[in-house]
Amino acid sequence: MLRPHGNRPRPRGLFAATAAGAALLATTLFAGTAAAGTVPTAVAPKAEPAAAAQSDASAPVSALQQDRQAGQDTAAAGGKVVGYFTNWGVYQRNYHVKNIETSGSAAKLTHINYAFGNVTGGKCAIGDSYADYDRAYDASSSVDGKADTWDNGALRGNFNQLRKLKKLHPNLKVLWSFGGWTWSGGFGEAAKNPAAFADSCYSLVKDKRWADVFDGIDIDWEYPNDCGLTCDSSGKDALKKVLSALRSKFGTGNLVTAAISADASSGGKLDKADYAGAANYVDWYNPMTYDYFGAWDAKGPTAPHSPLTAYQGIPKDGFNSDATITKLKKMGIPSSKLLLGIGFYGRGWTGVTQAAPGGTATGPAGGTYEQGIEDYKVLKTKCPANGTVAGTAYAKCGSDWWSYDTPATIGGKMKYKQQQGLGGTFFWELSGDTSNGELIKAIS
Repeated sequence: MLRPHGNRPRPRGLFAATAAGAALLATTLFAGTAAAGTVPTAVAPKAEPAAAAQSDASAPVSALQQDRQAGQDTAAAGGKVVGYFTNWGVYQRNYHVKNIETSGSAAKLTHINYAFGNVTGGKCAIGDSYADYDRAYDASSSVDGKADTWDNGALRGNFNQLRKLKKLHPNLKVLWSFGGWTWSGGFGEAAKNPAAFADSCYSLVKDKRWADVFDGIDIDWEYPNDCGLTCDSSGKDALKKVLSALRSKFGTGNLVTAAISADASSGGKLDKADYAGAANYVDWYNPMTYDYFGAWDAKGPTAPHSPLTAYQGIPKDGFNSDATITKLKKMGIPSSKLLLGIGFYGRGWTGVTQAAPGGTATGPAGGTYEQGIEDYKVLKTKCPANGTVAGTAYAKCGSDWWSYDTPATIGGKMKYKQQQGLGGTFFWELSGDTSNGELIKAIS
């Protein structure tokens, strides 16, 4: 969901695209903007006519409002906790499978999505052979304290480390995720012959060298019958055909899931493909409910990249998690097949003078790996959260303005997940968390 790091594939959501305190969050979670921490009074963002009319009877009724009007919660939420692990993270980020264990994250996870495999020539393909299955780990870097071997046929790399992690956590499942922002251009060719594509994916995922590592496949197509890094014109039913073929090939004994757009605007990405029909073939969807706003709009307005709800002055209708969940549920997709997405990172601008959302900017704030984006583990001390809006946090430090989730705001989002009866939570991605897993430990 994030911008590519060089030519390494990253997923994306909608476009090229310390906790404030639990008590305060509880009072501001579903309200507009609230001040916290070092901001004594937050300036309310300027209202737009559409936002001001949200309480009008003619306005769309959100999933949250529906439940409130009904006076009861939906079915009990599921407990899936799905985290993305990136194969390129072993390089500059120096984040390895062992870190999943030492941070305490493995004990919280139910599933890992291994990102990414490539989609090219109508087939699933290896993304990075060295990181995936060839890199040798010494004893100190290995999950179980035993070094990889160079014996003939021995598995190394991330795949062998994941195998060792699964031995420590027998209930942990791993899915191989294909596509992402950079490699989604190959899905159009794959959609021309879904059965052949599914055959290639099955052969790769179930290769005898690592068949025991993977419990299924995750598809991250950005975006079917619409534009991401490249534009796709494979038709509204292409996603359904591809996922149907994958389910047919992988059967019911393996997991088939998909990361999907969170664009709930009228005529937006969720209207371009048959997500309802395709839902029949997946175990669950991961709607990418983050990256709604960011410094690709270099001049602003500043806005939280992962708002749970709409708020007065939000730059675009349909760009919040509740709107996404509402739209998908109205399509007839069961709540149990929808997971709530969390970003373990923030997005930010510089040249900002206004503390509250809605301010102007001069460009993206500086980041460790890329302009306009930074890991939570860095932001929590570099620019601690001092305000909340729409169920997420923001911070102004000097002329920089950042938005990101904290343990407290994640706690609020978990209450929403429970209210909606969603199937669980997923997040992008493991290396953004602290070394002791602050964010993942807030997921319940």
